Amino acid sequence: MPAESGVGKVVSTMNKILAIAGVALLLGGLALGFRSVSTAGTDCGSAFQPARGITPMACDGRLNNSATLVAVVMIAGALCLVAAFVVKVVRDRSHV
Repeated sequence: MPAESGVGKVVSTMNKILAIAGVALLLGGLALGFRSVSTAGTDCGSAFQPARGITPMACDGRLNNSATLVAVVMIAGALCLVAAFVVKVVRDRSHV
């Protein structure tokens, strides 16, 4: 097997960084989804599990913002993982 060129090492490193960042963002988004939010001393619950019963209308905005943040972070993680996969496929096909 031939030694890996300088460009190959850079691509391999970039692929690992993208994969690690993707997993970290997905796990971070998951953690944010379970983080409890509150407003004016009232527990609103979390993006994944809102508080039981009738919550004040002030909670709607906080829960909405929390859900949006979770979605953005998890989408960014998924995009990083997709990019890592694409880089790997392109790299593997160029070596054939």
